[in-house]
Parts: sequence; structure tokens; C-alpha cells
Amino acid sequence: MSGDPLSAALAMIDARCVMARAILAEGQWSLNLQAHAPLMLVAPARGQFWLRVPSTGQSILLTEGDVAVVRGDLKQIMSSGPELTPTDGEALFRFHGGSTVHLSSTPDVAVVGSHIALNRTGEDLLLAALEPVTHVKATDGQAATLHWLLDRLLTEMGHDQGGSDFAARQYASLLFVEVMRGYLADPAGVPPGWLRVLATPSLAPAVHQMQADPQRSWTLEDLARTVAMSRTTFAERFREAAGTPPLAFLTHWRMRLAERALRDEDVTIAALSRSLGYSTESSFSHAFKRVHGIAPGLYRARRRMSEPAM
Repeated sequence: MSGDPLSAALAMIDARCVMARAILAEGQWSLNLQAHAPLMLVAPARGQFWLRVPSTGQSILLTEGDVAVVRGDLKQIMSSGPELTPTDGEALFRFHGGSTVHLSSTPDVAVVGSHIALNRTGEDLLLAALEPVTHVKATDGQAATLHWLLDRLLTEMGHDQGGSDFAARQYASLLFVEVMRGYLADPAGVPPGWLRVLATPSLAPAVHQMQADPQRSWTLEDLARTVAMSRTTFAERFREAAGTPPLAFLTHWRMRLAERALRDEDVTIAALSRSLGYSTESSFSHAFKRVHGIAPGLYRARRRMSEPAM
């Protein structure tokens, strides 16, 4: 898998928008809403609004340029004021029968919600790395891009043109990429884990090398050399950022690649073992079983049995 570390990670987790919705409002309003995917991005394309997540006790004022990332299992209240009693927003969307709820004919607030689906690996990796609610503020360099994406997303949802639904989901997926870039711009604000390593410029080249060439028999010295550090300094800084040693991180990444290959490809176990740097099929199978508790062949059979037919 080539490309920069974030691109490789996004490909691994298969992040994609499965639904985009909008609320157009003015004056006083308050709606109870829920996500329809593991993650939800919430942002004002125009104006500002309050986001309240009762289970966390958080109330956040979102203004233009801000985006909130909310775990999909958390109910949310979006409103013009945090003290207002909400009505059933999901019922309103069902009543309107589309992707946009109009609470006013002359709205001064436009709220966009993007529902982001992930594969099983993505849920395990990304949901564990994010707080229940993450408030991402656009940097100066991001503001224009975020504004353009939100405007395009809102436009596609507001016009019944051929391909509008598809286009809206693509803009929403690009919005997710831009939000991730903003989130990773400040490594100190990211909890220890795989995202923090990606966000740390002094360590990212080592991650890039591991992701680009998982077949190689990497040593600690090899990886330290890619970032021009001593072995001890590299190991300490990597463990601090990732929460795990570099070679354990490499094993974890190889197992994620294995999961995807076993789920989506018809590669043999022997070929997969070689592609991930294991000298024998047996050594790969033992490593896989330590992580998953079952052999690779059984993992493949169970996952494919659980996948719905297309």
C-alpha cells in the first residue's frame, strides 16, 4: 500500500459518506437527531448553532469554519440555543421525505450533517482513537476549502439534478478528509494512538515506510534511520505517541492488512504470509491467531458467512 500515511489509513478504514442531510432554520429552533453511521460530521454552512450531546454533558457553539465529529451511537440536539426544548428531528426528516428539513422560508442558518460509514477495521481503529465528541476548528489555510465544500454539499442537496445524491456523498467524503487533516494538524491535541503518530511530523516518515513496505523485515534501527534518530530516542518518542512500541505497531498494521485481504480478496494464506513479511505460513498463522484468537482460514470463513449477499 503506497501513498502518504493518511491516505493509506483512509483506504484501510474505507471511510465513506452514506447519507448527507441539511437543516435550514432561523429564529428559535431545537431538534433531537441521531447519526445513521458510526461517525457523523456536523457543521454550519451558514450562521451558527449549538450542538448538545446529553450523554457527555457537552454543549458546543459551532460557527462557520467549525466542524464537530460525533460518535454515531450518541444522540444529539442541534438548536439555536442550548436551553430550548427539542422536538423530534428524525420525524421531521421522515415527514419531509428528503435530505433537507426547512424550518423557515428565509433561513439564516444552514446546518449540514454527513454520516460516515467505516468498515470493521475502521470502527476498531478510528472510534477508539477519537473522543466521543471532537470539536475541530478550521485553520486559516483550511477555512476556504471547508466553506467551499459545505457550500457545494448544500447546493447539491438543494437541487434535484441528475447525480445530486451521488455528488453530495462525494463532497461529504472530501469534507471528512479535510476534517481529518485539521484534526491531525495539532498532535498535542490527539490522544496517544495511531492517529497521533500520523500527526507527528518527526515520526510520520517511519509510519509511511512501514505502510508502504510491510513485507520488509524492519528492525528498530532501520525505522530510526528513516527519521534520523537514535534507536533509543525513536523508540521512546514513538511509544509516547502511539502508545505501543514501533515493531508492535508494525505487527498491528500487518494484521489489519491481513483482515482486509481475508475479507475482500481470494489470496492464499501462503501468498498473504509472504506479502506481509512472514517467512512461513505457520509463523503468520501463529501471529494472526495471537491477535484474533482464531486461524486466518477460519477468520475468512466466518467473515464471509456474516457478510450480506450483494
